[in-house]
Amino acid sequence: MTATAAAPPLPSVGRNELGAITIDDSVVTKIASRAAAEVPDAGAAVPRVLGKSLAGASPLGLRATSLTDLPKTTAHVDGSVVLVDLSISVRWPCSVPAVTQAVRERVRDRVAELTGLHVAEVTIEVTDLVTHLAPPPRVH
Repeated sequence: MTATAAAPPLPSVGRNELGAITIDDSVVTKIASRAAAEVPDAGAAVPRVLGKSLAGASPLGLRATSLTDLPKTTAHVDGSVVLVDLSISVRWPCSVPAVTQAVRERVRDRVAELTGLHVAEVTIEVTDLVTHLAPPPRVH
């Protein structure tokens, strides 16, 4: 019979006997954005100008709707609590509630796993349904 030694607990965010650990909003924003992109049927949101969606604006030099790009994300860290806002697109004909639930769970899990912070709220705005994706470029 062998006993396994438990690993010492990792220091938590905030002040402790070792000093202080703070995680900037921009770090959590990047983690949340990448976590949302890990859900296969969710992706970057359509660009918006003055509150209006601009689907098909890529010829104007704006970012196009894509399931491979990172979604627009903001995060606000208050102590050990995080609030996340996401703007995403969803692949047609996937269930919007199912995809947003998967994104919400993935973001909560990854942020908690990588930072030790508690995600209190994930607000998701679906700005586009991706019905047609351009074929990949051909290699000549």
